[in-house]
Amino acid sequence: MTDGTSRNATGSAGPTAGPASRAAGEAEAPGDVAFRTKTVVGALILVANVVGAGILVGLAGWVLPFRALVADEAEALRVNLVLLAVYAPLGALVGFAFGWTWMRIPDPPGPGATAADRDRHRRRARRVVLRAPLRLAVVQAVPWVIGVLLFAAVDARWSAFLAVAVAGMIALGGVTTVTVAYRMTELVLRREVARVFVLEPPSGSGMPGVAVRSLGTWVMGTGVPLLGVVIAAGTSLVYADYFTVTRLGVVTLVLSLIALVAGFVATALTSTSLAASVLAVRRALRRVENGDLDVTVEVSDTTELGLLQSGFNTMVSGLRERDRVRELFGRQVGEEVAAAAVAGDGVFDGEGGSVREVAVLFVDLVGSTRMAATRPPTEVMARLNRFFAEVVDVVETHGGWINKFEGDAALAVFGAPTDHDDPASAALAAARALADRLDAENVAIRAGIGVSAGEAVAGYIGDTRRYEYTVIGDPVNEAARLCDVAKATPERVAASGAALGLATGTEAGHWTVVGTQRLRGREADTEIAVPRTRVGDAASITAETARSEVTRG
Repeated sequence: MTDGTSRNATGSAGPTAGPASRAAGEAEAPGDVAFRTKTVVGALILVANVVGAGILVGLAGWVLPFRALVADEAEALRVNLVLLAVYAPLGALVGFAFGWTWMRIPDPPGPGATAADRDRHRRRARRVVLRAPLRLAVVQAVPWVIGVLLFAAVDARWSAFLAVAVAGMIALGGVTTVTVAYRMTELVLRREVARVFVLEPPSGSGMPGVAVRSLGTWVMGTGVPLLGVVIAAGTSLVYADYFTVTRLGVVTLVLSLIALVAGFVATALTSTSLAASVLAVRRALRRVENGDLDVTVEVSDTTELGLLQSGFNTMVSGLRERDRVRELFGRQVGEEVAAAAVAGDGVFDGEGGSVREVAVLFVDLVGSTRMAATRPPTEVMARLNRFFAEVVDVVETHGGWINKFEGDAALAVFGAPTDHDDPASAALAAARALADRLDAENVAIRAGIGVSAGEAVAGYIGDTRRYEYTVIGDPVNEAARLCDVAKATPERVAASGAALGLATGTEAGHWTVVGTQRLRGREADTEIAVPRTRVGDAASITAETARSEVTRG
């Protein structure tokens, strides 16, 4: 027996009952029950009934004291055996034929069928499969009922008590046999049940539940055989002449063993069916706990456990959808902001955010206006995406966060929304790495990179109807202005002296201050530093710049 789970990415491990599977199944129509399944069911039913009939023959002929009730016991036994030899195969064949017919699903409608025709066919197929165990039980019960009446009528010629005793014995044996066969049929048809539940999940109505199934198993598998023991004991008290102590002991022992065996078989079949459904869900839950959401449970039970399986699939489908939305959300605003929003922290309160020590990296393309005017839009988009892919990779590698893409520019922040031990060093290292990456990758696009650091306000801006997480402050403006400066220099990278002053460790030693400049919109001069490896001609640095050069280890 399989574990009842499957990966819906491949669909190769069995039917599923998730919404996606159900939608896909609407264009399909279920075919007939598999020939192998019909054959197995038929064979199991025949075996169960033959074994049940054989046990009854043994009981009637050699265990129960029925022979003492008639004068001509040999004649009575011979007539009953001949009748059984003729009736049992005939009843089995008729029952098998009816059962095979009742398990048949008509051919699906053709390509030109209407939606109503396909829906009717699906519903009929569903009814055939789900009601198959009960229908087959009825098919088996009918020959047993007829047998009760037939043998009672035949045995009445010798003794009314014999007729009643034989009829009761056949009735009790028939109930137990049909119950065992019913449970075996349920197990064999699980795959067919799963097939129809792909198209429409269980509704939870019209089929026996777990409580009814469990109680019925005890009543039919154990209670009925034990009732035979009770009847035998009661009969021995009324007709003491027919029962010796030895005979009563033999009858009680044999009937008790039959009750134990039949009860065990019926209970084992029922518990196997229940356990298979629960274990399939448990195994799937373990995979979900381990982070694997690409899993569904095969819905193969018609009781509340089928609802549990279907509910699990619905739950996992919702988790997959939530993860997909979160992934898309994270790609839109950044994983950190998305995680905060999912956790409930990303709510706009209009308070203005919080002050953080951050570093800002601003990168802008050189010649983007000319490129847009002279290149096809698709080529421009492809180049921009290739460029931004390099930016995102470098920034995320150094622990930064892409705040936004602005046309042909990108704004990266270090230290928000998550804290960073050394945001200035991380931003400076990212700037150097990005400049080297753009040169090495030869993306055919030049870009200016500006870096600044200091205090800024990080939080949500906008309105309750539409807002976004961003960083506002002097480092953002300064980084944008330094980016303009970098675009006009051969180094293509410019950082502020403030960023170098906040950097720790060895990162500041990779930079050199090459001068000062009054940036647009600012009242004070800004020290401008570039990576030492990107200074093309040290002699071009003025004496004033050389005196102000700072090397920090």
